Amino acid sequence: MPKVLIVDDHAIVRAGVIEMLQHLPDIEFEEAGSAADALDLILNQYWDLVILDINLPDTNGVELLKSVKSVKPDTKVLILSMQKTDRYALLMMRSGAHGYLEKESLSNELITAVNTIISGKKYVNTDVAMVLIEDVDKQPTVLHLSLSKRERQIFDKLCRGVRAVDIAVELGLSVKTISTYKRRVLDKMNMKSELDLIYYAIKENLLAADELTIPHSPIGMEHERSLS
Repeated sequence: MPKVLIVDDHAIVRAGVIEMLQHLPDIEFEEAGSAADALDLILNQYWDLVILDINLPDTNGVELLKSVKSVKPDTKVLILSMQKTDRYALLMMRSGAHGYLEKESLSNELITAVNTIISGKKYVNTDVAMVLIEDVDKQPTVLHLSLSKRERQIFDKLCRGVRAVDIAVELGLSVKTISTYKRRVLDKMNMKSELDLIYYAIKENLLAADELTIPHSPIGMEHERSLS
């Protein structure tokens, strides 16, 4: 009997997922409303599939996915997200997810996604497939080569999720100076956020997924705007 763990901080979402999956025969369900509870269940039990919300109150989906893959690398994970299908999907798939599904598509695609992943395959819908294809077709970029030595140093730390405050302490610089370098890096590389830098670093094999240390906030990591 396949075992499925549903991880979402909204009880109504968990109930909706269970209701949809009850149409499948012989599936055992369990729920978790936080990353801490989910990780405890994953550590101590075997799961055929973990259905994981990308945003949780005590961490985010990338961070939890990284933790899951570090302790149970064979665990299959289907990401649920309110985010539109773009670099978020790419980042999650590159980080080890077996599927990515927008919540607005649950009623139409959830059962197919679960069956596909449990059978040993990865699941992506048409939108995600198109993003993956476009990513493969893109010419290789070397945007990071345009950075100065100090900018590259800041870039490397930002890609690993190190906060501006901590970078400042480590390098003996002010937070304002680090924020200025951060803005230069983003401008030179034509990017908008640290998530873009992380995506680029993974894509260019400059950063392995297990090197990420992403701050506990929604996936966009916009909490550092006040430091810029």
